[in-house]
Order: sequence, then structure tokens, then C-alpha cells
Amino acid sequence: MFYQFYEWNHAFLSPARAVNDAVRLYYKNPLNPFAHTEIGRQIVAAGDLFERMTRRYGKPEFGLDTVEIDGEDVAVEERVVWERSFCRLIHFRRARPANAPKQPKLVIVAPMSGHHSTLLRGTVAALLPHHEVYITDWVDARLVPLAMGRFDLDDYIDYVTDIISFLNGEAHLVAVCQPAVPVFAATALLEASDARFLPRSITLMGGPIDTRESPTEVNLYAAKHDLDWFRRNVILTVPYPYPGVMRRVYPGFLQLSGFMTMNLDRHLSAHYDYFDHLVNGDGDSADKHREFYDEYLSVMDLTAEFYLQTVDTVFLRQALPKGEMLHRGRTVDPSAITRTPILTIEGEKDDISGIGQTRAAHKLTPHLPAERHQHYEQKGVGHYGVFNGSRFRREIAPRITAWVAAWDDAEGAVANPAPTQPMKGALPEEAADLAAGIASIAPTVAAAGAAPFAAADPENVLRDAFGHAPTGGDSEATGTEPAASAAAPAPWSEDTAAEGDETPPDAASTIEGDEFDEEPSETAVSQSEDAAAADEHPAAATAEGHTAAHGEDESSADDDAPAEIIHRAQEALAQVEEDADGDGDGDELSAEGFDRNDELFTAARRA
Repeated sequence: MFYQFYEWNHAFLSPARAVNDAVRLYYKNPLNPFAHTEIGRQIVAAGDLFERMTRRYGKPEFGLDTVEIDGEDVAVEERVVWERSFCRLIHFRRARPANAPKQPKLVIVAPMSGHHSTLLRGTVAALLPHHEVYITDWVDARLVPLAMGRFDLDDYIDYVTDIISFLNGEAHLVAVCQPAVPVFAATALLEASDARFLPRSITLMGGPIDTRESPTEVNLYAAKHDLDWFRRNVILTVPYPYPGVMRRVYPGFLQLSGFMTMNLDRHLSAHYDYFDHLVNGDGDSADKHREFYDEYLSVMDLTAEFYLQTVDTVFLRQALPKGEMLHRGRTVDPSAITRTPILTIEGEKDDISGIGQTRAAHKLTPHLPAERHQHYEQKGVGHYGVFNGSRFRREIAPRITAWVAAWDDAEGAVANPAPTQPMKGALPEEAADLAAGIASIAPTVAAAGAAPFAAADPENVLRDAFGHAPTGGDSEATGTEPAASAAAPAPWSEDTAAEGDETPPDAASTIEGDEFDEEPSETAVSQSEDAAAADEHPAAATAEGHTAAHGEDESSADDDAPAEIIHRAQEALAQVEEDADGDGDGDELSAEGFDRNDELFTAARRA
């Protein structure tokens, strides 16, 4: 009945709201002499506050009609490309030229925690110039008819895996706050089942992976109560006339009350300042207040089963880090993640997901190669600042963009200009034929599940084997697994921006996790000089790098190596074409059979 009382309260306030509107209009009328007095402005300001405090806040719009790309305004159109009962996937389609370079696909998984996905408007706007951005738009549970069924944490994970499959495994996932757990779990389940499609990378921002780390007031409050207490006290029934009538939900207005009481003094102070801004005619400050609270006070209901399962799994039992989390009876094992790169981001002053709670994802994935881990802590921001605001735009968004670019193999995602100097030499004739043979089986290999091989350039793979510079790309870091020295994050790197740092990081410093030192070290200066020399004479730099890596004597001693590699690779190619799956029938090519062949093919697959 409490939900019904809440609705009746709004209904009872309707006459008071009507009187308030009339009084405001009277004292705002420029023909009224009282409108120009201090008391008149105070009456109008008080009426404005009353109207906002008793208003029903509907779902806001994203309102992203254009985005600036390379100095030009590009039109943006919202398109629903995937839909289920409780979620829509919105694509922010940009009107870019048909011949424009492809950019990475980025799915922002919005939190289902009481606010609408439009709370991440600033997140979308900051990432839109550099990515094909999608966002999960969760549906208010009170608007979903009971006949449409249930929705719990297991369904949430299913939705995430369905979206990954819908985008053919071409998307990077960015989980903001609460979705960090289902996104992390979905990735673990997909890798454990050797699924065909995986996210190209996942970024977890301020998420409660392990709430035992630096417990916050939210965590401590949850620990004081058992699950039955939450079921008795915060689960209500949707009243008539909402479409979801009789559905059991955790109401958005209760969630909002909890959020606001955590920082009640700040909210009271903000509204007091808003009153002063109105009285003093400070329209700009008043507009900023309205813009923020129009979004913040717009809330949605969650299904009871989703809320209770999340509280139990994440906050009461910490089932994920303990290895006890189940998805439809199947254990979620994060250690199964061995391929998907993970970037975690935390805020120094986060009072909802404490320091270390998101970073725990790295400890739970010990089999993931070190270069596929990166953690970043942003100084001077709270929970909201992790995904919105000036520091997000200046410090965090560039890091996400660089991280995504480093692990994306879409055409044009990472700029790798071709060398301007001639190559060291052409491939031997046999090697060129072999490259053509590899290229001919690449689509079949890709269909069998070895997708990275399909994106590789066979000639570059062979040139690497023969010590020749590749035709395009960075000779030090080729393919989807970038080398740490070029475009990959440093092994298990942790990066922290200094508070108030105004300089946006470049891609290299972002990925490698470098600190923003005021005076570079001698080593850094030397590396910069070497890089400058390499830019001027790339062919010479490549030759020098090869000599330095292998040595003059070793290079001269292996003159016969190319011929031997060609011979072994030709044998391997013939074996693969005849019977790649190893069952003797020669009827298909599988990733497993591919792996059993020559190391040249293994190198090709890595590329």
C-alpha cells in the first residue's frame, strides 16, 4: 500500500501545485510592481522550489543531435537496433561519409540502479567523436506488464551476452557502476564456454566487483540486514493505472531517497544556493542546477527479483570474488577469462564503490596475460565523477579511447601509417605463393573460430618470419595483441592522474600507464630521440631494430632459415588443407586442427 500512498500524495498535492503556479505567474508578471522587489523575487523563487520538489520527473531525452568530429559538426540519430522486454539497445548513428575510416564499436552498459540511462549523457557525448557508441536503455519496471515475465540478474547477464552476439563480437563493453558485475560475469561465462563471440575488451568503472574491499556506507548498511529485511521493507507492488500493475518492484523513489540521504547536507545546500541564484538573477547557475536535478530526480523502478538477487549476490554474500556466484545453476569462474582485456577505473573519493572494489577484477583473472590488465585511479572525483564531469572528459575518456583503440582490429581503429621508405626486400617467390595459400584458407579458419587469423595479413606474417619490414602497420606491434612497447598497456599497469592535472594524456601515455612527469628521465629523452629518428628514416630504424634484437652474428648464421621455414610452412599448409580437424576425413577446418600445425600458423593466428 505504500506505493499507493505515494501516488495519492501526488494527487493530493495537485490543488496546491495549481495555486503555486498562479502565485508564481502573478509575481513574475513585469506589470506587477511587486515583481521588481526583493520580496517578490523571493516569492517566485520559493514557488519555483515548491514546484520542483513536488513535480513528477519523466524520463529525460539524450538530446545529442550533433557531435563535433575533426572540427566539423556531424548529425547524430538515435536508433533502437535491439530490443527485449526490459531493455533497448540504442545506437547513436553519426552521419559520417561512407568512405570515413571505421571506428571501434563501444557499448556503454548503463546501470540498472534507479536512474535512467540518460544519466550517462555526458559519458556518451565524450566518447561519441571516437567510437560507434551504443547504450543499454533499461525500461522502467512499472511500465512492463506482468505478462512479459520476470527479470533478474541472470536475465541481465543473458541480455549482455545477447548484445555481444548481436554485434558479432565486434564491440568493446564499458560497464558503469552496477553493471560491472554482470558484464564481468558474462565475459567469464563466454570464455569458459569457448563462445564464438567475445567482447574485444571490457572497461569496468566504479563497480562493486568485491565489496569486501574498502567497504562504503552502502556496503555496511547492506551488511547489517539480511535478505528478508530488504524483501519486507523495500519491495512494493506497482499500483493501478501503470501498465506493470501488480508487479513487485523496488521503487525508484525509495532508491532516490537512499541516494539523497547519503549526502543530504550537499543536496540541501545546493537547493539553498539555487534559491539565492533565483533571487539574485543568476540565471546561468540556476540553469546548471536545473539541468543536473532534472536528470538526478528522474528515477525508475527495478524488478524485485533483480534487486534482491543483486543485493544477495553482490553485497551480502560477495559470491563473485568467492567463486560462489551461479548463473542458471552454472558457476561463474572469473579465472576462465584468458583473452578479454580488462581496464578498471576508480574514483579516489567514491563513496558508493570504494577503492579496490573494481580493481579486484584483476586479482580474479590470474590467467589473463599481464599486458591485458590495466587499472586507473582518478584523483579528486567521487562516484559520479568517474563517468561524468570535466575530469572525466579531460582524464578518463581519453584513456578509454586509447585502451579501446589498442585492442580493436577494425579497419582504421588504430592509425598505422605505411613506411615511406622501401622495404628491405621482396618476399621469396615460394613465400609469396605460401602467403596466397594462407590467405585462401583464412576465411575458413575464421569461420571455425580463429577470428584473429582472418584479420592478419599473411604476407606481413611471413615477412616478419624472414626479417623483412611489413608493408603496413607498426613493425614492432602487429595484429590484435599489441606489444607493450608500442600500443599496449604495460603489464598490470596502474595509472593515477594527479589531482587538478589539466593536460589530457596522449594515447601512448594512456595505454602504458605513464605518470605525467614534469621532467622526463634520460631514458625517456633517449627513447623520444630514437622515435624521432625512426619517423625520419623508418626503413633504417627497422633495420637497426632488427639487428639490435637478433645480433649481427645470429642474423648471418641464419641465412638458410627462410628456406627451411618455407618448406615447413608449405607442409603445414598442405596438412591443414587436407585434414585440419585431425579426424582423417579432410572435410572441414577447425580452430583446434589449426592449432595443431606448424608454429608459423600459430604466429599467424597471434597476428
